[in-house]
Formats: sequence, C-alpha cells, structure tokens
Amino acid sequence: MELFFGNRQLYFQMVVKKSFAPKSKFDFFSVATYTSEYDPQLKDYNIVIPAQVSYDLGKGFGIMGGTDINSATGWAPVAGPQFNFASRKWLAVSVISYFFNSEQNVKLFGLYEYKPTVSEHFTLYNRIQLMYIQNLHDNLHARSYLYLRTGIKWKSFIFGVASNLDRFGPGKIFKENYGLFFRWELN
Repeated sequence: MELFFGNRQLYFQMVVKKSFAPKSKFDFFSVATYTSEYDPQLKDYNIVIPAQVSYDLGKGFGIMGGTDINSATGWAPVAGPQFNFASRKWLAVSVISYFFNSEQNVKLFGLYEYKPTVSEHFTLYNRIQLMYIQNLHDNLHARSYLYLRTGIKWKSFIFGVASNLDRFGPGKIFKENYGLFFRWELN
C-alpha cells in the first residue's frame, strides 16, 4: 500500500498478488491506483483497477483473464500473457492485456523493482512502473504512464522520492507529479 504526496496530486496504490492455495497454479493480481487533485473543486480524478486471475505455465510465464477499469477507457474484460519473477533483490511483472471492447485496446504493463541490501536493517528501494494503452481500432494512444520511485526500506516500511509522468488521450496530454512516497508492505 502506497501514498504519494506530490506537488500537484495525491496518489494511492495497492498491489495484491496472492495464490489461491499454497501449491496452486492459480493467482490473483491487481494494481489498483487512484490519483486526485488536492482541490476537490477541480474534480480531476484518475482510477486504474485491473483484477486478473492467472494460471502459471511454469518458469514465471502464465496466462491471465479478468477485468480492467480505468478513467481513460472504461471497463472491459481482458486476457493475455504475463511473466513474473521474484527474488530477494528483484521483482519483475510484465503483462500484455487485450481488451474485449469496441476500441480493441491493448495494454502493456510493467512493474520492476530492485532492492539491494545496504546494511543489516536497511535496503535500497527502486521501482519503475509503466503502462501503455493503445486503441487498435482507431490506432490512437489512450493512456500511458511512467512512475519512478527511489528510497529506503526498513522492515515493511519504505519511503523516498517519487515522480508520476502521465499522458492521456490521443493528444497525449501530459501531467507530471513529484514528491514523497510512503509505502507499507502488508503480508
């Protein structure tokens, strides 16, 4: 769970990745995000919530199906391939989603973390998270972002500096947000 207090907006993210049972090949995965201007009069909100059930094919590869809702493209059922890798230092999640909607959107999603140990109690935390949605029906950009984090991890608490770089619609309207993030990793 993460809160990011930026120069323009408040950002919240919650990542859930859980197996249905200890030795199950089925997982649930979601990266729910919400962004809001500080001034409620602006009514500029952004939401992205995928909810996916995946089947592990082995060696980190899998297939998934589920739903995706976001402020740019609405709700749609989705399916596609994915790749996951996790170790003490590295996390890599890559998902390609095909949207079963009239726009025939395709989404590329990536979440990559590098967490080297710097001392007995502290770990360096680095994350690159990206998303790109293309409307295949009209060959137009729908939504994209690049989110960057770097900070220090102590036990389950992480804090540091952050930037969110967002683009919206065919005109790729650009919004940037810089500030401090606080993250708690819940088990």
